[in-house]
Amino acid sequence: MQSPLYTTMAVVGAGAMGRGIAQIAAQAGSRVRLFDAQAAAVDKAVREIGSQWDRLQEKGRMDAAAVQACKSRLLPAGDIAELADCQLVVEAVVERLDVKKELFARLESVVAAEAVLATNTSSLSVTAIAAGLQRPGRLAGYHFFNPVPLMKVVEVIAGLRTEPAACEQLAAYARQMGHTPVQAQDTPGFIVNHAGRGYGTEALRIAAEGVADFATIDRILRDQAGFRLGPFELLDLTALDVSHPVMESIYRQYYDEARYRPSVITAQRLAGGLLGRKSGEGFYRYVDGKAQVPPEPAAPQVGEVPPVWVSTRAARRQELYQLLKELGAKIETGQSPSLNALTLVAPLGFDVTTVAVVERLDPARTVGIDLLVEDAATRRRVLATNPATRADMRDAAHALFARDGKPVSVIRDSGGFVTQRVLATIVNIAADICQQRICTPKDLETAVTLGLGYPMGPLAMGDRWGPANVLEVLFNMQTVYGDPRYRPSPWLRRRGAIGLSLLQEEA
Repeated sequence: MQSPLYTTMAVVGAGAMGRGIAQIAAQAGSRVRLFDAQAAAVDKAVREIGSQWDRLQEKGRMDAAAVQACKSRLLPAGDIAELADCQLVVEAVVERLDVKKELFARLESVVAAEAVLATNTSSLSVTAIAAGLQRPGRLAGYHFFNPVPLMKVVEVIAGLRTEPAACEQLAAYARQMGHTPVQAQDTPGFIVNHAGRGYGTEALRIAAEGVADFATIDRILRDQAGFRLGPFELLDLTALDVSHPVMESIYRQYYDEARYRPSVITAQRLAGGLLGRKSGEGFYRYVDGKAQVPPEPAAPQVGEVPPVWVSTRAARRQELYQLLKELGAKIETGQSPSLNALTLVAPLGFDVTTVAVVERLDPARTVGIDLLVEDAATRRRVLATNPATRADMRDAAHALFARDGKPVSVIRDSGGFVTQRVLATIVNIAADICQQRICTPKDLETAVTLGLGYPMGPLAMGDRWGPANVLEVLFNMQTVYGDPRYRPSPWLRRRGAIGLSLLQEEA
């Protein structure tokens, strides 16, 4: 085993996060002193970490000698004075600025002048935490994610006065612990919690508009965009008593920036105790730990599908024609639809209503289909009606697009459907993180894929579906909603204008 950068380090806080950090530090070869204001919590944590190592041995992932060595390096501390010989102290206590500042003031009087201090804060300012120290330059952010042994990314955050050497050492130590460090500036949410604002908050806006229910939105984003969990499944997993305060904190710290606006839905559910899995009910109800998901409506039975006319402005128009042929549709190719035709539009960012009015189509016979992502790459099709769409036209479109067995979701009118607006919001926020120089595009992609488990990084998403298309979605959504939330980041707008990859670093 490589000699650890810090032979003796300490973790303050014996909760789940502190236990995880202590575990991987001991596995990396460091002697770890674990301290908590509650002595009983330390004893419990030592037992639980030891049990984790025992399970790893049972699975053949650690041998008996390695387990015994790790256990010998994990040392409970009964008093903060016992941390005096530690070269690094990582704080993992409650997310309160006053508590953290008081703790670091005590630590500064105990540890050596050259010791590095690190805070595991997820939402507080590293600069503010360090402000009361005599040597604020030795304090940096060191943000791990739960469960620490499995979540292999750690954000290394420089406060305004953090010395570069402190961040370099913490990054090197993270690698020794088997984690991937990413460098971030001290801004609200850092990288992962900042970049993650788009997924949940935009899904909540969609639900608040009555576009679709929670289960339908989850299905669409799993099947069309490839997310492993839908946004409401994810909110139930993380629990609203954790996720909603983070939404509010980042929103307020950015002085009510519209891109990060929270939702009254989560505020109300938090107040009502519908926290998610851990409370037995959230956006879903849980029985024996399993979500009770309402069944998906079956495709309607339709006697005869009317002829289909496709808008001349439809996205992926040729692909749509080919799909209709494969589904056996009768296709009209005139300049305008006949009086009996089902009219299909495929807008980017606009709602079906706007397209029908602008193109002078009969709204009663007009249905939209989301084709930002090519049909062959999705496991679900999404159709949208407008307020005037006739039920027979809606059912005919649903039946037609379900002919080959691919699931179809029919939603109410929405600028950007579901997938377009969520993906565009994610890409736009990521672009603005790069605009603010919070981190490099490379570290952004690494942090999001490892920290959030997205199918690809947000900038790669932008490249995959085209910066110009993402910009079109955003510009058109801003027109539909009149909300500055959808204004494109200058970083994205400039790259889209000149056809530059979002992943390309600037000279």
